[in-house]
Amino acid sequence: MAYNNTELLRFLDAQNKLYLTALEEIKKGKKESPWMWFIFPQIKGMGSSDTSRFYEIKNADEAIAFLEHPILGKHLIEITAELVKKEEADVVNIFGSPDVEKLQSCMTLFASIQNTEPVFQEVLHKYFDGSSDFHTLQLLYSNL
Repeated sequence: MAYNNTELLRFLDAQNKLYLTALEEIKKGKKESPWMWFIFPQIKGMGSSDTSRFYEIKNADEAIAFLEHPILGKHLIEITAELVKKEEADVVNIFGSPDVEKLQSCMTLFASIQNTEPVFQEVLHKYFDGSSDFHTLQLLYSNL
């Protein structure tokens, strides 16, 4: 199923307001504002709150569309690359819990896309000992 830009508007609307804040917080090494859901989205079924369900990625096709989008994909790669640059070895110190679990889920989702940017796998290696989020993989492959 192909996705068009209107189906990703929920992310664009939110990122227009808070992306630069999110990027600055990552550069400073401490997430402080509520932006996790639309900057580092997860696959459908991972979240239970209304907000997480609103910003969930429905399936692999939508994940690909997100990554290929000229703004959303650029933002995701840019902020993820900033995270890789951090000297902090414990990602919990940057995100806290449960956002660190959301990050692992998001990185697993986008690392699973064929021919994707290596930066997502780099985060998994640096902060999660190379481990993908098993539940994310289960949900992703059950939706194919």
